[in-house]
Amino acid sequence: PDVNESFRKFTVNDQGAVRFGMGAIKGVGTGAVATIVEKRQDGKYKSVFDFARRVDLRAANKKAFESLALAGGFDELDGDTHRAQFFNDDGDGITFLEKAVKYGARYQENENSSQVSLFGESSEVQIPEPEVPPCEEWGTMEKLKREKEVVGVYISGHPLDDFKTEMQTFCNATLTHFNQMEAFVNRELTFGGVITDVQHRVSKNGKGWALFTVEDFTDSFEFRMFGEEYLKNRHFLIPNSFIHAKVFIRDGFVNRDTGRKSDPRTQFNAISLLQDVMDTHAKKLTINIDINEVAENRIEEIKNILDQYKGDAKLHFQVFEPLEKLYVKMPSKRIKVNICQELLDTLKQNNVHHKLN
Repeated sequence: PDVNESFRKFTVNDQGAVRFGMGAIKGVGTGAVATIVEKRQDGKYKSVFDFARRVDLRAANKKAFESLALAGGFDELDGDTHRAQFFNDDGDGITFLEKAVKYGARYQENENSSQVSLFGESSEVQIPEPEVPPCEEWGTMEKLKREKEVVGVYISGHPLDDFKTEMQTFCNATLTHFNQMEAFVNRELTFGGVITDVQHRVSKNGKGWALFTVEDFTDSFEFRMFGEEYLKNRHFLIPNSFIHAKVFIRDGFVNRDTGRKSDPRTQFNAISLLQDVMDTHAKKLTINIDINEVAENRIEEIKNILDQYKGDAKLHFQVFEPLEKLYVKMPSKRIKVNICQELLDTLKQNNVHHKLN
């Protein structure tokens, strides 16, 4: 959503992109949308202060301002204000967004009650704009969590965007696979995801167990965990935590009384945090080089990158000839690297093809 382009319903802007409808944002009522759309006919809003000066604050109240900020409605206004700043205070208990609304109210009150002097000139009182408080930006998860609270979906990204490499390299399944577990009986599925809901419960015999939902790029799935599995892994079951799990799919059991077979069961063989997967599982980095690229300046460029990330992981090179599809593998005996996302991003930016193992 964008206060300068969005309408009540979803619309297409001049660039052919879909703008989220402001009417679909929790806390932004029909009256608020109407005044936002009406007042911007006089020109686009330049800042949150310009916005507060112009809209009808009886319709667009503090709640509407907060919901618009959380949903990203002010993201593209002039200035460098980010979402965390709107909800930051200088220790006085009043957020910057509240100060912006109060500023707008004072400005409008002054405009409506401007008096004429003895000389027939209108007296204007200059009201200073509140200062934007400096603060750190929200992390990806915090930003998206709050975004989802007011719009119901992730818009500006996905919580797992920071872990795409781990998901692609060290997982052999997605959560979609768990909706068809019969096809994977007696196999171990490894997946990554973010925990979106957890319910810790106690059975009739006093033993703890959990019901928790995990979400990835494809789907979400509700798991159950009991007994020793629960005692061993319950510290991982925290809302908004990122997990990497190995799950063995067991065949269902046959009920002696009814003769019916139950659905397949899940057995969690291992759970770890996605943040630790790169350090734990990345053992080897292979750099693929087209033989036509083997030139002194290109080799020197790659060497300079690797020199910045020395570590303990193995480094291999694979030189290939694309037409004949021939290749030679060459392990490096002297150089080892620290495999991290920063290194992988740097290689990608420099068009150095690579693979993790």
